[in-house]
Amino acid sequence: MMKRTMWTPTLAWLAAASAALVLAVAGPSETIVMGQVPSFTAKRLDQTRVVVPSGLSADRTLALVAYTRNQREEINSWIKGLQLDSNSSIAWIRMPVINDPGDETKRAAIENTLLERHPTPRDRSRLVPVFTNREAFIRAAGISSSDHASVLVLNREGKVLARAEGHYDEAKAQALRETLLARND
Repeated sequence: MMKRTMWTPTLAWLAAASAALVLAVAGPSETIVMGQVPSFTAKRLDQTRVVVPSGLSADRTLALVAYTRNQREEINSWIKGLQLDSNSSIAWIRMPVINDPGDETKRAAIENTLLERHPTPRDRSRLVPVFTNREAFIRAAGISSSDHASVLVLNREGKVLARAEGHYDEAKAQALRETLLARND
């Protein structure tokens, strides 16, 4: 009876260590948990082509993602709250995700509407409309829904490093800033 009790703590420790090792190897990677924007080619309204992954100009980019016209106010609250118009240390883009109408003429009409709404070259250089399957984009990026605008920190490969949804919030903004300013993925 004595020998059995002596091995019990050792066996329990080995079982716990083995379980931890299995979970570490089999557990999801950060990319799976946080998501990744799907690969796409788009053009900014200033006609510059953007290819994701690999086409983002900074190591970390803040993407203000809207799914409907009604979310403009949420996006603007982040621009104002983070002072993006006057803060050159943050690389950022507006990314309206639009269900692809499947026709170049219809895409051009949508782009013309966006051009009218964003007349300055500076605004046009930051606007990257993405014509895709909206629901597939949301799933791939790990976003909960399209009910609110999303604010994503993306690395050059399009991996989502941090996210927030809805109107500007200082606590969420601080977490995004920390991720934007971090130097290693």
